[in-house]
Amino acid sequence: MIIQLKESISDSQKDSLIAEVNKIGYKTTEVKTQLGDYLIGIGKKDFDIRKIGQMEGIQDIHIVSDEYKLVSKKWKVSPTTIDLGDGVCIKDGDMAIIAGPCSIESEDQIKKVIAHLQESGIRMMRGGVFKPRTSPYAFRGMGIEGLKLWHELASAAGIKIVTEVMQVSQIEEMYPYTDVYQVGARNTQNFNLLDELGKVDKAVMIKRGISGTIEELLQSAEYVFSGGNEKLILCERGIRTYERASRNTLDLNAVPILKAKSHLPVIVDPSHGIGIREYVPQMALAGVMAGADGIIYETHEVPEKAYSDGQQTLDFAQSARLADWIRKTFEMRKGFELL
Repeated sequence: MIIQLKESISDSQKDSLIAEVNKIGYKTTEVKTQLGDYLIGIGKKDFDIRKIGQMEGIQDIHIVSDEYKLVSKKWKVSPTTIDLGDGVCIKDGDMAIIAGPCSIESEDQIKKVIAHLQESGIRMMRGGVFKPRTSPYAFRGMGIEGLKLWHELASAAGIKIVTEVMQVSQIEEMYPYTDVYQVGARNTQNFNLLDELGKVDKAVMIKRGISGTIEELLQSAEYVFSGGNEKLILCERGIRTYERASRNTLDLNAVPILKAKSHLPVIVDPSHGIGIREYVPQMALAGVMAGADGIIYETHEVPEKAYSDGQQTLDFAQSARLADWIRKTFEMRKGFELL
């Protein structure tokens, strides 16, 4: 169960509530976030919810059978909106576009990407300054100094930054310079990292694990939420299957399922999902029609010269066309939803 506590609840009222929940055989855990104070009750015994619900200090009470409680739609029916400030939001009923290179490479590259995003009306830029690479000899990013430079240029242009955090020690140093912490596929079940991201007051986008299930993605989000951070975004980026014709298998089934199971916004990453430049636009538009709240993809002035992931990266002309197509396809989707 999830018990939403009133802001005015007293310590004695809270103690009485916990004692009553424990009495029926439920273990209690208090979760305090930026937006609310909750008491999570874990147990299997049936009970009369009215017995608890009428106690003082309770705003609302919900029975949630899912293992993931706080990110479940069974208690929070209204979708969560992620407000990044300056009019930039990721939310249900809208279409967020996030674009940028796989890796942040240089000041010149940052400036050129920002100029392209501004021309295309895109307010969020993705890019990696700490890059998890399969080979230890591949380019591994510009690090914190690259992030500071990027932040300076992006802020001046009104662009929000989405970038990957790889370990706990990076969270604090990245905090002043990022708008959305991205948890990559390799770190989706790095529970120490997820716990620590629960302590920050900034948005976190969690990518689905390389071979992760939908439930495992939701459980990863639950770690962050239960740590105190409600500003969460789910990202379908493809999973590893037996298929070798593409980099991954983009599981578009996951989009409507996640939207049905959780109140959190869902983003689709077609670049990593298929890994083949020519097919990224088709999969992006398929993601829009599947019900995604946003698309994140890779773009670079000259993809063939990109330090990483050039084979799945769009050039600026392709990116501009895709951004236009995404918006038009979203408008078409809204028309279907009215039928």
